[in-house]
Amino acid sequence: MQKQIKLFLFLALIFSAISTAQTNAKPFVVVLDAGHGGKDPGRPTNFGYKEKDIALDVALRVGKNLEKQDDIKVIYTRSTDVFIELRQRARIANKADADLFVSIHCNAHNSQAYGTETYVLGLHRNESNFRVAQQENEVIFLEDNFESNYEGFDPNSPESMIGLTLMQEDYLDQSILLARYVQDNFTYKLKRKNRGVKQAGFWVLHNTYMPSILIETGFITNKTEGDYLNSVSGKINISKSISDAILDYKSKLNSNTPNVIETQSNQIDQVDAPVDESSVNKPLIVFKVQIAAGSKKLATKSYNFNGLDQVSRQKSNTIYRYFYGNTASYSAAAELLNTAISKGFPDALIVAYKDGEKISIKQALKSTDN
Repeated sequence: MQKQIKLFLFLALIFSAISTAQTNAKPFVVVLDAGHGGKDPGRPTNFGYKEKDIALDVALRVGKNLEKQDDIKVIYTRSTDVFIELRQRARIANKADADLFVSIHCNAHNSQAYGTETYVLGLHRNESNFRVAQQENEVIFLEDNFESNYEGFDPNSPESMIGLTLMQEDYLDQSILLARYVQDNFTYKLKRKNRGVKQAGFWVLHNTYMPSILIETGFITNKTEGDYLNSVSGKINISKSISDAILDYKSKLNSNTPNVIETQSNQIDQVDAPVDESSVNKPLIVFKVQIAAGSKKLATKSYNFNGLDQVSRQKSNTIYRYFYGNTASYSAAAELLNTAISKGFPDALIVAYKDGEKISIKQALKSTDN
């Protein structure tokens, strides 16, 4: 009898310890950001509904779905029709030490375009992506002291968009994984047109220190799709697709499945390609194309640089500089420059190095046969 009592007490202690550990475990924190609000209605439409209202309704429904899970904590950047500055939205997520940041919007266009697309932060890959990011970023102009708050950022400038991506790329792979889950649910469960997972320079994403996505749930400028987005059934279906995607993402993280997510820690930086030296006795002079510079250390993967490969990185004080290509020929460097510009780097320039030390292009040309 005593042995049974001791066994019972021992098991009770174990279950108590497990229960306490589960209770004290940090919840999975999801910050839901309903786009626009208050004096910012979102993109205009002639059909009587507003983007800010649809985004808020969907965000609240997503949160309600997630809150059914005991280990998930939901935080809203806004739960009513109020105006929240873009920088404040990111600040809310960072202060909460969130695991995910999900911003919900409706798209708009001057055509009858339709379908869903989900964005992660990155260089705009084409004019269409730039346009979407530009529209969402224009809310900055409604904020007080926006010039000082956003350090001269111009939503209409492609160069400003490129600068954003140098601020935060640490969680790109996780963000893409979540974005794919969202788009798959929209496509296969709701039979919506899939416009893909895309990259663009959204200010609201660039200052969040966790995986972050921006969902364009559809086009309110398309009458059929706008009616669907504004309907109760549409909001229920959309919100469930998003919350299910978040749960799938969380489950995948917990599964510890190898090679599911390629994180920044296991990415191998590309190194400069070897340069063919005509003589070992001659000083080694190489030309590269500088495409970007910033304080963030990025993996030199092609998806971080609009598809450009052969990207290398160099640190100078607190600034990281990123270069495309490596050649002993100035004419070849000029071709690399044209490619970089065509890929969305209008401020790219050719730089020269002699035995690893930077020199002027004039000096380099004097020392070579280019």
